[in-house]
Amino acid sequence: MKGGYSLTQLGLHWLVAFMVPAQFLTGGSIGRTHHAIHMGMTPSYWDVVQHYLHNYTGIAIGLLMGIRLVLRVLQPPETGAPGSWTERVAKALHHAFYAAIIGQAGMGFVASYVWFGIAPYHVIGSRIILAMVALHLAATAWHTLVARDETIDRMVFPRRKWSAENL
Repeated sequence: MKGGYSLTQLGLHWLVAFMVPAQFLTGGSIGRTHHAIHMGMTPSYWDVVQHYLHNYTGIAIGLLMGIRLVLRVLQPPETGAPGSWTERVAKALHHAFYAAIIGQAGMGFVASYVWFGIAPYHVIGSRIILAMVALHLAATAWHTLVARDETIDRMVFPRRKWSAENL
């Protein structure tokens, strides 16, 4: 099997992977909450709950992705140098995920607590991340169903520590 990631890296990946959909499901509450307040009305209780969930989950995702980035720098995945164009595209997409998600969390924080004027860019960022997730899932399906290689195993099974007896 190809080299993989540490158990910590895998856990952080899957934690973020399960948190990101919550952002798409709760994002609409932001506009509804702000619209109600600007109209002099009380926003619905459920919209306020979703609003807080969206904000605090976004902050958590930003922090977790920051930790993932530090771990990736300190403990890079055990891979060879990217050779084929598909390997280079995969590497670029993964770097783009770090930039987009950390940037998205930062814009969300700014929109919520500093300057709401950045909110339209935060919405655009969410659409870009959605497209990236779709591409990522398509690549996952391709590796699983067409290539039938061990790429997906790297995100499911932690890397092994090799010893002399494994040689």
